[in-house]
Amino acid sequence: MRAVLEARRKAAVVRVEELEAELERVQADLADAEEVLRRRVIGLEQYLEALAEEEAPAMAIGGPSRWKPVGPRRAVPHRENAAGVEDLSLDYQAVMAAAAEAGDDGLGARRAAVVLGWDSASASRVEGARARLKRLVERGWLVETKPGRFTLPAEQRADEAVRPGGDS
Repeated sequence: MRAVLEARRKAAVVRVEELEAELERVQADLADAEEVLRRRVIGLEQYLEALAEEEAPAMAIGGPSRWKPVGPRRAVPHRENAAGVEDLSLDYQAVMAAAAEAGDDGLGARRAAVVLGWDSASASRVEGARARLKRLVERGWLVETKPGRFTLPAEQRADEAVRPGGDS
């Protein structure tokens, strides 16, 4: 009986080792696939932005168009070219709301990933959220007060503080 139990234990140990090795391989494949996806998303965003930038000078020369452009539009317009936060996509609006809630502490990339509904344990998702925050900084929507901490510009925070009291 002891020999049978020992043989079963050894078989279980071998099976666990096989599964652990397979798990490591699958995790490595997943990390590779996430990296490829991250690069492709960034590439697509850069391509769409380049297209939008190419179209912008042509529209300025020809004057305002009577038709809406059919092609892609810039996901994040420059702050001075936008009427307000409502000009941003819903994801960016959610990030802006989270930055407003964070106040002076600032919004971090991990929290932004959670706001976007992404897995904050995934390094590629956190980096994607950081890229979005940096894009908002480049376009004047946010400022990076400390490395990795993103807040609304001072004048916008003042507007947020005045607005609730003024509306009542």
